[in-house]
Amino acid sequence: MDNLYRYALVFILLFSTLSCEEDLDELNTNVVDPTSVDEVFLLNNAIIGTSFSNGQVIYDIGIVQQIVSPNSGVLTGGNYNQDNRNSTRSHWNDYYESVIKHTGDILASLADQPEKSNLLHMTTLIQSYAFMLLTDTYGDVPYFEAGKGVSEQIVFPRYDAQESIYRDLINVVTNSAAALSVSGDIYPGEVLYGGDIAQWKKMGYSLLLRLGMRVSEVDAALAQQTVTAAVAGGVMESNDDNFVIRHDFNYSNGIGNLLNGGEANNFYLVKSFVDFLSGTNDPRLGAIAVTYVGAASGPDQTPDVASIDPAIQVGMPMGFDNGSIVAQAEADGLVSFYEYSQADRSRIAQRNSPMFIITHGQTQLLLAEAATRGWVSGAAADFYEAGVRAHMDQMALYSPVMEIPTTDVDAYLVANPFDAGNALEQINDQYWVASFLNGPEAFANFRRSGFPDLPPNPFPAQDITGDFINRLTYPNDEIAVNGENLAEAVARMGPDNLDTKVWWDQ
Repeated sequence: MDNLYRYALVFILLFSTLSCEEDLDELNTNVVDPTSVDEVFLLNNAIIGTSFSNGQVIYDIGIVQQIVSPNSGVLTGGNYNQDNRNSTRSHWNDYYESVIKHTGDILASLADQPEKSNLLHMTTLIQSYAFMLLTDTYGDVPYFEAGKGVSEQIVFPRYDAQESIYRDLINVVTNSAAALSVSGDIYPGEVLYGGDIAQWKKMGYSLLLRLGMRVSEVDAALAQQTVTAAVAGGVMESNDDNFVIRHDFNYSNGIGNLLNGGEANNFYLVKSFVDFLSGTNDPRLGAIAVTYVGAASGPDQTPDVASIDPAIQVGMPMGFDNGSIVAQAEADGLVSFYEYSQADRSRIAQRNSPMFIITHGQTQLLLAEAATRGWVSGAAADFYEAGVRAHMDQMALYSPVMEIPTTDVDAYLVANPFDAGNALEQINDQYWVASFLNGPEAFANFRRSGFPDLPPNPFPAQDITGDFINRLTYPNDEIAVNGENLAEAVARMGPDNLDTKVWWDQ
C-alpha cells in the first residue's frame, strides 16, 4: 500500500511538472510584439528619411553660397571652410540609419515574395537615391555590404570605390525603372505617389538621368548612354511628378525647424545668390527673401518690419565672422547684420514646408544640358525654358502666397532668353537656383559643372588648400567602429579631408 501511495505521488508530481513547463512555454511566448513588419510601413519610413536634416545648411548650402551664418561653434562649416565633424556626419547618420537600414530590411524580406515585384523595385529606387547622395557627399562609402546588418549580420561593411558604386547604381536603377509594371502590385498606402506606378517609373528614369549627367565629365560615353536610356524610359512631365516629402507639424521640415527655432537670427541669404536673382529681376527673389527693416538685433526681426520687396534685399557677403560682419553691415548701409536678407521662414522655410528631392524643373534643365551636348533630341532652349518655368511654378507649392504670376514668368524668360553661346553656364546657373534648399544636389552639381562661377570664400582661417570644399569628411564614430575598412577606402581614394575630390569630380 505504501508503494502504491509512493507511485501515485510520483505520478502527480511528474504531471504537475509537465504542466508547469507547458505553462512556462506560454509565458515565454510574446503575443503582443509583432514578429514581422509590413514592408510598406518600412518603405514609408525610408521615403520620409530622405528628407534632409538641418546639417545641409551648415555645409552644402553654405558651400554653394546660398545661405550662410557668420557664427562659429556648432555652426562652423561651409561658412569658414572648416572641418566640423559634428556636422559633416549629418547625411551619413541620417541616410544609413533611416534609409539604407530600412530599405535593406525590405529587400531581404522580399527576396522570396515575387508577387511583390513593384514594391521591391520601388524600394530599390529609394535606396539607390540614398546611396547616390552618400557617395556624392563622401566619396567611397559602404555600398555592396551596406544595409545587411539584420539579413546577413554584416555590421562592419567594406567601403566600395565610387566608380564601382556609380556603375552599379546605373544598372540597378535602369533595371528597376524598367521592371515597374502598372499592371502589377499596387500600394496606395505608400506616401510618395500613393501607389501610382506610372509616377514611380518617371521618378526612376529622372533619377537615372541625374546619375548619367553626374558622370558627364569623367565618362562621357557612359553618361550619354545612361541619359539616352532615361529619356527613352520617360522622365517627369510636370510638377505633379516631383519627388517631394510633405511635412506637417508632427513630422517637420529640418530646415524649417532650424530657421524657426534657436537659430532663427543666425542664417542669411548670401550676397552671391541675392545678387544673381536681383541682377536679372528674377521674381523668385520676392518669393524667397525677407529683410527686417531697421532690425538692430534678433528680437527686432518682427513681422511688422518684415519686407519681401525685392528692391531692398541685401545678401550677406562670405568671409566674415560675427565680429567682423558688424563693420561690413555698416558699410553696406544696414543698421546691423540682422538686417541682411533671409530665407523667409514664414513662407519658404516653415516647419511644415515640403522638401523637394528630384523635381521636374531640375530634370528639364538636365535635359537642356544633354541637348546642348547632342545627347538627346529636342531644342535645348525649350528644355531650358520649361525648367525655369517649372521651378517658378514650384514656388506656389511651398505656400500659395508665393505663387508667381504667369505674366511675370513670361516676362522673365523674354528678358533672359536662352543663350546658346553660353549654354552650359546659363543652364547650370539656373540649376543652382532650382536646387535652392536641396543642398546635396546643389553642391554636387556645382562640383560637376563648375557653375555658378562663384568667388572663393575669403575667410582667413580655412581647412582647405584650394578654392572650395570638395567633399565632406567621415564621421568620428565611423572611424572608431569601422576604422579598418575606412582606412582601406582612404588609402584608395585619398586623405579624409575637405580637399580630396570624388571620382566624378577629377
